[in-house]
Amino acid sequence: MFAYLIRRLIGAVVMLFIVSIAVFLIFFLLPRIGGATADDLASRYVGKTADAAQIHLMAEKLGFTDPLYVQYGRFVSGIFVGADYSTGPTTVHCPAPCLGYSFLQQQPVLPDLLDRFPVTLSLAVGGAIVWLAFGVSAGVISALRKGSVFDRTAMGIALAGVSLPIFFTGLLALNIFSYTLDWFPPGGSYTNFTDNPAEWAYDLVLPWLTLAFLNAAAYARLTRAGMLETMGEDFIRTARAKGLPESTVVVKHGLRAALTPITTIFGLDIGILLGSSILTEKTYSLNGLGQYALQAITQNDLPKVLGVTILAATFVIIANLVVDVLYVVIDPRVRI
Repeated sequence: MFAYLIRRLIGAVVMLFIVSIAVFLIFFLLPRIGGATADDLASRYVGKTADAAQIHLMAEKLGFTDPLYVQYGRFVSGIFVGADYSTGPTTVHCPAPCLGYSFLQQQPVLPDLLDRFPVTLSLAVGGAIVWLAFGVSAGVISALRKGSVFDRTAMGIALAGVSLPIFFTGLLALNIFSYTLDWFPPGGSYTNFTDNPAEWAYDLVLPWLTLAFLNAAAYARLTRAGMLETMGEDFIRTARAKGLPESTVVVKHGLRAALTPITTIFGLDIGILLGSSILTEKTYSLNGLGQYALQAITQNDLPKVLGVTILAATFVIIANLVVDVLYVVIDPRVRI
């Protein structure tokens, strides 16, 4: 088992290295393939009145005229030891880990990412708890009562939840529960958990429910299918023949065996949500990583987009690593 975990950890490090190369090439090689020159890349960081000589000087200062492998080496070294950026008479140091420097805002990218991260973390963790509780519970009950009114109703709601996009259900929830009933704030408000936990939860109830309606539907269908398959296995009949209580048979033997695909999907979903939740944050005007990424794309601020992409990929890889570790706990066969 220890060797298994070491292999997964090494694989995660290698994957991070591959992702860094892929992201760098997407942002710096593809524009060159499309015909963009170093001066074209540097033109976005100078004023509109700058002449060709000024643009070329900026390209040299930013290192766009260097070979790609030199630029990539500078990018990687910035993550570990920091980087120095010179766009004018002074040189600015970006401390490690440096995920980029916004020349439009004249500041490193990482502090902004860390400032927005608590919002996205609160949204992702709270929404995940809600959709797991409702989705898995509904899937288990539907499987145990196959063909019943509850089963048909739950799967019908699940089908609607999977089909309806977040921006539709989010706006609908705002219209009903905020503007009509005035039960929850209309969005745009966020309170730190350490300042007031009750206010923190109250501000995020609607975003959590919106995320949960979409994801719980998929988890309910997946859990139901897994439970229907598992409850017909020989080891379930053996457990019942031994006289075990039905609750033990369902939870300890049936649900545990059906959790493997659910754990896989959950790792991917939580990793993506931690990276950015653009639609949910945009709908509820939450200043998280999703809104930050959207603003960076709108402003054409390449270092910000690059930093968010690296951070999002890191979260997905870490989530998959955690899932690999959970496999050892859930499925004893992995330990062999």
